[in-house]
Amino acid sequence: MNARILHTDVQDYIRSHDESDLYGILLHESPFSGIDVKELAEQIASREKARKKLPNWFGTTGIYYPNKRNLEQSSSEPTADYKAKLVRANRVTDLTGGFGVDAYYFSKYASEVVYWETDAELAAMAAYNFRQMRATHIRCHCGDGLAHLNPDTGKTDLLYLDPSRRDKARNRVFLLSDCIPDVPGNLTVLLDSANYILLKTAPLLDLSAGLRELNHVREIHVVALQNEVKEVLWLLESGYEGEVSVTACNLKSGNLPELFTFLLAAEKRQAVSYSEPLVYLYEPNASIMKSGGFKSLGQQYGLPKLHEHSHLYTSEKLVSFPGRTFHIKNIVPYSRKMIKERRIGKANVSTRNFPESVTAIRKKFKIADGGSVYLFFTTSRRKGLIMIECEKN
Repeated sequence: MNARILHTDVQDYIRSHDESDLYGILLHESPFSGIDVKELAEQIASREKARKKLPNWFGTTGIYYPNKRNLEQSSSEPTADYKAKLVRANRVTDLTGGFGVDAYYFSKYASEVVYWETDAELAAMAAYNFRQMRATHIRCHCGDGLAHLNPDTGKTDLLYLDPSRRDKARNRVFLLSDCIPDVPGNLTVLLDSANYILLKTAPLLDLSAGLRELNHVREIHVVALQNEVKEVLWLLESGYEGEVSVTACNLKSGNLPELFTFLLAAEKRQAVSYSEPLVYLYEPNASIMKSGGFKSLGQQYGLPKLHEHSHLYTSEKLVSFPGRTFHIKNIVPYSRKMIKERRIGKANVSTRNFPESVTAIRKKFKIADGGSVYLFFTTSRRKGLIMIECEKN
């Protein structure tokens, strides 16, 4: 961490180059003694990335930013706020502090937050930025927080971990036991040290694979931001042996989040009803698609599915639904002749349980992207491959 970056004239320079051409900046020498031009470009690029992802950081003067990779790995403000409200905790320990976004949001609801980070530079940045943002009850430590856990000194309310999905050789890993730190391998000491553990994993982790590696899971939260899944959260409770609930959450700017909760065990035994397309078509949001609660979704909303694997729903009457809703205009068998007769030159094309890609379909039928028409190429139970022509409700 180069303290010269924080000088007023340097900060003014960084702010004055919002949305500037970084290549142009890198072609010139740094105008400041003791600061490499690459450092300046990095601060400008990271600050610009924070504009949408971390608006509170962007709007605070004198923030020191990490490199692009560390910033990309940080939680966004909406997802950090969501996780900070999951457990009512007075004392929170963040064992993988990083840039400090999650710790900052935990501090909004907890009376004490302890931040640990093994990277000395990141830890120094976070501690400095917390002061800039007046987050006064976060205690920062540089080191291995896991090694400093001591159940004999009393439990904390909540331990939070966001393990690195790369090993020591920087290769990407997929099992929780291969991440750093190894949560499954240290689960006993973690549960002995806290009432709850909140674990953040990447969207790619399969829920069943995570459950095979973890014990005492109480809740799973699949969190999407603007219909893009960003993270999967695992809430573990010491001694918990009950059923696992799954919440699919889609955070939407300016609106209440779309929330859908179901029990994993109930999902497996849930009955399913089917129907050919009726008047309305429903497409679940991305968090529900990741959660896998398709039977429970149909049961809770009273909606039949088109096909076991299509994950599209239909109804005669309109219902409020966590996802996109469409009014069906036409249902066409998947026939080159019949589809071409519709003379659709421009449309939004989606596929669900269909043997051809969107790209192949656009090419075959010469359909440009966009417009107010929505086409779903899918499979129904009785009619097989079909195209559903809709307009958004």
